Amino acid sequence: MTSQPERHAQPARRAVLGTALGGAAAAALPGTAHAEEAMSSPGAAGRPWKLRDTMTTDGAWARFLRDQDLLWTRLPTLWYEGPFLGDGQLGSMIYQEPGANQIRFTVQHGRVQDHRPEFGSGWGTCRLPVGHLTLEPAGTITAVNWRLSLWNAELTGTVTTTAGTLTLAALIHDEVLAVRVKAAGGERATWTFHPEEAISPRKISEAPPTGYTANPAWVTRTTSDGTEQVLQPLTGGGQTATAHRRTGDDLLLSVGHSHPSGTAAEADSLRNLRRAKSYSALRSRHADWWHEFYRKSFVSFPDQRLQSFHWIQLYKVASASRAGGPVMATSGPWLEPTPWPAVWWNLNVQLEYWLIHGFNHPELDSLATTLRQNQEQLIANVPAAYRADSSGVGRSSDMFANRGVGRPGTGAETGDLTWALHNVWLSYRHSMDKSLLRDTIYPVLRRAINYYLHFLAPGSDGKLHLPSTLSPEYPVVPPQDTNYDLALIRWGCQTLLDSAELLGIDDELAPRWQEVLARLTPYPVDANGFMIGADTPYAQSHRHYSHLLMVYPLYLVNWDQPENRDLITRSLVHWHALTGAHRGYSYTGAASMYAMSGDGDTAITYLRKFFDPTTRYPCRANTHYTEAGPVIETPLSASQSLHDMFCQSWGGVIRVFPAVPTTWADLTLHNFRTEGAFLVSAVRKAGTTRFIRVRSLAGEPLKLRHGLTGHLTAVLDDGTPARTRDLGDGTLAIDLPRGREVLVHTGSRPDLSIAPVAVSEPGPAWGLP
Repeated sequence: MTSQPERHAQPARRAVLGTALGGAAAAALPGTAHAEEAMSSPGAAGRPWKLRDTMTTDGAWARFLRDQDLLWTRLPTLWYEGPFLGDGQLGSMIYQEPGANQIRFTVQHGRVQDHRPEFGSGWGTCRLPVGHLTLEPAGTITAVNWRLSLWNAELTGTVTTTAGTLTLAALIHDEVLAVRVKAAGGERATWTFHPEEAISPRKISEAPPTGYTANPAWVTRTTSDGTEQVLQPLTGGGQTATAHRRTGDDLLLSVGHSHPSGTAAEADSLRNLRRAKSYSALRSRHADWWHEFYRKSFVSFPDQRLQSFHWIQLYKVASASRAGGPVMATSGPWLEPTPWPAVWWNLNVQLEYWLIHGFNHPELDSLATTLRQNQEQLIANVPAAYRADSSGVGRSSDMFANRGVGRPGTGAETGDLTWALHNVWLSYRHSMDKSLLRDTIYPVLRRAINYYLHFLAPGSDGKLHLPSTLSPEYPVVPPQDTNYDLALIRWGCQTLLDSAELLGIDDELAPRWQEVLARLTPYPVDANGFMIGADTPYAQSHRHYSHLLMVYPLYLVNWDQPENRDLITRSLVHWHALTGAHRGYSYTGAASMYAMSGDGDTAITYLRKFFDPTTRYPCRANTHYTEAGPVIETPLSASQSLHDMFCQSWGGVIRVFPAVPTTWADLTLHNFRTEGAFLVSAVRKAGTTRFIRVRSLAGEPLKLRHGLTGHLTAVLDDGTPARTRDLGDGTLAIDLPRGREVLVHTGSRPDLSIAPVAVSEPGPAWGLP
C-alpha cells in the first residue's frame, strides 16, 4: 500500500449508460453429450424430508457463540489487543490510555474525512480522527475481567482497582456508543472526552504536502439538556460534531459528519442521542439486530482457535460495513495512526468483502453500493480525453472513489476498478440480482474495459499488446503486457459478453470484446511460472499476488484445466520461494490457491503461517492485523481461505468440502451461499460427507461436485426423485426449480441434523485470556 502521484477532477454531469432488462438468466449446461438422463433411487420416492436444525433457538446460539467469545484477564495496552465495537459507521476500540491509569474508548467514524482533493487521498480526502473517551477510576487498576460477547455484540466485565470495582457494559448501535458503568466500594466512574486534531493520521510517516493548511480548532458547547458537543469545522467545507451525554450510570455518544453543510452534523449527532434514549432501550434494538443476523448461516469445525477466529471475522465485518454505508477503508471504521488512512483499491478493498458471500450476508456489501453511487466520479477519474466512454480509479481514494488513474504506457496502475467490479460480479452471482448487473456492473465495467481498449495495439506477431502498466505492488514495471491487466481484460471482456446476453443487450462493442479475447497476447510465463509481465520475471519477493490474478480469484486459469496444473504449481512454489516481502495476505492467498487444487493440507499449512506468532506479521491478539498501521483485509481474507476449503462455486460448479484438511474429520455447513444463489447445507463425519442439501433461491442451473462415493440418491423436498445427469468427474447436474430443495446422499437416508461439531483441536480464546 504505497502511494502514487495523484490526479483529481470533478465529475462531469452526464447520463450513465442505461440498459433494458431482457432475456433469460438461464445458462446452458456445459457440453456433456455423453451423459444420459438418470433418476435418483426410487426407494426414496414419497418420503418428504426436512433438516433437523438444532441452531434455531436463542439458547443454542448463545451457547455456541459463547465458546467463540474474546476474553481478557489482562488490561490491553494496544489497539490490536483490545475489544472492538462498531455498526458499520461508528467504531470504538478499548485499551489502556497510554501512560495513564485510565481506559481509552476510541471514537472514530467511517464517514469522517477531509474534503480537499487537491492534497490527495493521503492528506486531502483522508479519514480524520475524531477523539477518544477516557474512563478514569478513583483507584489504581489491578485487574480486568472482560468478555466481548459475539451473540450480543457487547463488551461486559469488571475493572478491579485499589478502591473498588467498576462493572461495565458497552455497545454501538445506530451510530451511538453506549456505555454503562456501575461503581462499587470506593470507586467512581469519571468520563472525559478528548477531541483529536483533525489532521491526517499519515503524519506519522511524512510531512503535509506543500500548501496544506491545518483545519480550524474545534469548539465546544453545551445544549439546554446538558448534552456536550464538540464541533470541528473543516477548511474544505463541512463539519464533524460529537455529542455526548451522561445520565446516571449511562454515557451515550454519537458522531455526525456533514459536507458541504457546516451545520447538519450538529443536528445529526443530537438526533442520534435522542433516538437512543438509554442504554437499555438501545441494547434491546441492538440485540434483536445481531440475533437475527447470526441465524442466516452456520459453520462449525473442530479447530477451536480457528473456529473462534472465523466467527469473530463475521462479527468484525458486520461491525465494519453495512450496505449503503461507507466502503471500508484499510482500518475499517476504527482509526489509529497509519500511513494508509483511505480506501485502497489494488487489493485491500477486494479482500475485505469476499467472506460475506459464503456467510450469506449480502446486506454488508457497501462496496457495490459505493460503485453504484459514484459513477460520475469514476468517469472524472480518467484523463479528460477518455471521459466520453471510460472510467477508472487510482490506487487509493476517499469513500467517494475520488482518485485519478494514470494512462497505460506510463507505468501507471490502471486495473483496480476492474478488479473491484469483480467483487460486485461476485455479489451478483451469489444473489442473481439483475439490478446489480444492469445498474452497476454492466455500465461501469463497460467503461473500465473501454479505457483499456484505447491503448491495446497489435504487435508484429498479430497479437494485441498493452503498453506498460504497474503490477501492484511489484517494484519493476514491465515494458508491456503486465499479467495483472491481461487477466482483468480477459475477465472483463468475457463478463461483458455474458452480461449483454443476460440483459438482452445488442451492444455495438460486442465484436470488439470478442476480438480482444481472440487476439490478446498470452500471459507471459517462464520456467518458474507466471511472470510479472513481458520481459519481467518474478525475481524479487513480492507480498502481492497481482501477477497470479488469473489463477485466484478470477479462476481463468484453474485446476479443472489439467494442462495448466503444472503452471499453477510452479507459479505458487516460486512465489513463496522468494521470502522477505511476504505479509499476512501472502499466506491467505496461497491457502486459497491450494484449496482450489483440492490440497487442503497444504492450504491449512499456509494459513497457519498467518497465525504463527513467530511470523513477521502475524494475526494479533484481538484478530486484527497491523503492518505500519491497521489493515483489516488480511484477517477477513483468512476467513475466505477457510470458506475456500469448505465450499467453492467458481466456474458454475458447486464443490462441497473440496479441500478440508485431513485432521478435520467433522464439519457442518448450513445455508452457505454460493454462486447461482444457492444455499448449501452439508455434514461431514469421520472424514466422510454424509449428506448435502441445496436450496435454490433463483432457479439457476445446478451442477454439484459432491465428493460422494457409491450409489447416489437425489430427492426433492417433497420426496420425489430429482432429475439428474451425471456430468463425470464426480459432478451431478440437478434440475432444481426456484424455492425448492434437493437432498443428495448415498446409502440409506442419513441423520439430517445441523449441529456444532465436537472440538478435537482445543485452543485458547482470542483476546488476552
